[in-house]
Amino acid sequence: MENNYHVPVLLNECLEGLNINPSGVYVDVTFGGGGHSRAILDRLGKEGVLIAFDQDPDAQRNKIEDPRFKFVDQNFSFLKNNLRLLGYRQVDGILADLGVSSHQFNEAERGFSIRFDADLDMRMDQQRSLTAAKVLNTYSEEDLHRIFGLYGEVKNAKSLARSIVTARLEKEIKTLGDFKQVIASHIPKGKENKYMAQVFQALRIEVNAELEVLERFLEQSAEVLKQGGRLVVISYHSLEDRPVKNYIAKGKFKGEVDKDFFGNDVKPFRVITRKAIVAGTEELKNNTRSRSAKLRIGEKL
Repeated sequence: MENNYHVPVLLNECLEGLNINPSGVYVDVTFGGGGHSRAILDRLGKEGVLIAFDQDPDAQRNKIEDPRFKFVDQNFSFLKNNLRLLGYRQVDGILADLGVSSHQFNEAERGFSIRFDADLDMRMDQQRSLTAAKVLNTYSEEDLHRIFGLYGEVKNAKSLARSIVTARLEKEIKTLGDFKQVIASHIPKGKENKYMAQVFQALRIEVNAELEVLERFLEQSAEVLKQGGRLVVISYHSLEDRPVKNYIAKGKFKGEVDKDFFGNDVKPFRVITRKAIVAGTEELKNNTRSRSAKLRIGEKL
C-alpha cells in the first residue's frame, strides 16, 4: 500500500483532545497538507480563530481561504513571538504533528526519501545552510558516530562513520546514490529499508535541529496556553516522544518534577493521557503513516 502522507493522523483523537471551544483561538504548529487545520476550522464558529505555522514553502500552497485562518511562515520554535505579533498572548489549544509532511517525502529534490536518487538536502527550512550532504562531508568521525548512534539508533554507527570519512577523501558524497554506494556493506540483508530509514532519520534530525526545536516549542506552549487549554502532540519515534512525555508529566525534560516550599508539584500541565494514544485497527489499515504515531495530551494548570 502507498503511504498516505496527506491523510491526517489520529484526526478524531486530536479533535477530542483539543476539547474545542467554537469561539476559541487554536494553533496548528505543523500545518503541512492542512488536514488537521481544516477539521479544526469545521468545529470553530464565526468568532473562532485558527493560526497555522509552517516554514516549508510547499505548505503555503495549501493555505486555507477563510477569514478565521491565519498563516505564519515560521518554524514553531518561534511560537510565542509570532502569536504576540498577531495580537494573541494566550490561546485555547495547540496541536503539533511532528511527522515529515507528504510534500517533503514525495518531492525527490528535497532529499527526504530513500525512494529517489536526489541530492542529499533534507532541510525543512530552505533558508538553512546545513544540508545532509554537508553533514556527511564535513562532520568529524566522532560526530557522525554520535548522530547515527543517538538519533538513528543505528547499531553499527561507529564503523558506518569510519566508512563515510574514508570514502569522502576520494569523492564528495552528494546524492543518495553516492551515499548508498559508500554504506552498502553496512546495510543488513533483508533490513535495507529499516536501516536506511534509521540513517535518514539521524541526518534529518541533525540538519533541522529537531530535538532542540521541539524542546523550545514545548516550553513556549506552556507559556501561551490559557488555564484549561490543551496541548496535543503526535510523535513518531522515541526521541520525540520522550521529551513530550516528560514535559507534559513533569514540566522538564530530565529529572524529577520540582516541588514548592510546601512539597506541591510545580509543573505547567495536568496529564490527560496516562498512556499514549495509538491508531486503531481501521486507521492502521487505511493509513500506513499512523503505525508509529503516539498521541499525548496535556491540560494547562
